Amino acid sequence: MKHPEPIRPLFAVCINNAEYPASLERHKIYQVLPDEEAARDGDIRVIDESGEDYLYPASFFVVIEVPQEVEHAILHAS
Repeated sequence: MKHPEPIRPLFAVCINNAEYPASLERHKIYQVLPDEEAARDGDIRVIDESGEDYLYPASFFVVIEVPQEVEHAILHAS
């Protein structure tokens, strides 16, 4: 039986933080959490500066692929 490939985390770069300067930093990479309902509404769920996940307008971000070394560094940052 073939096992499905593990789902790799998604990441996005913030390109606009005008309404959320305390929660988002422009040009910073954020981890994205899957949320189909939010996506249908034009939003994206990210782990922000508080360390919690919140919804923001998807237009504030550009989803990117990162090398595994970068992924590991982001996910294991203290």
